[in-house]
Amino acid sequence: MAKAAKEIKQEPLEKQLWKAADKLRKNIDAAEYKHVVLGLMFLKYISDAFGELHDRLKAGEGELAGADPEDKDEYQAENVFFVPAEARWPYLVARAKQPDIGLHVDAAMDAIEQENPSLKGVLPKVYARQNLDPTHWVN
Repeated sequence: MAKAAKEIKQEPLEKQLWKAADKLRKNIDAAEYKHVVLGLMFLKYISDAFGELHDRLKAGEGELAGADPEDKDEYQAENVFFVPAEARWPYLVARAKQPDIGLHVDAAMDAIEQENPSLKGVLPKVYARQNLDPTHWVN
């Protein structure tokens, strides 16, 4: 006779997310924490959008034939932010376990602002601060 499957009581997703956020937040004030998280989410988003267009430009099919994947104008024409090599998500992930990852992320934010004037002075550069534990921001 088959054993009855144990019922697993799971918390709602919202509760799980809050617990995870609190673990990551550690000693950072919640008002400051949003800048850390939202900045990383924005960086990941624009890096992904850039990567998709970069791959299409590299393939050079159809109207993109002969396009330079490192030409800022190609991205501007498609309303995609240009992300310099040192600010792209894979570059940062490769350095995620280094103790100076915060410096790399801050430098990435600076590089993105330099390449995209509409973002000048908008992106957070808070990742090299002492109260952030770099071991909690990997992945």
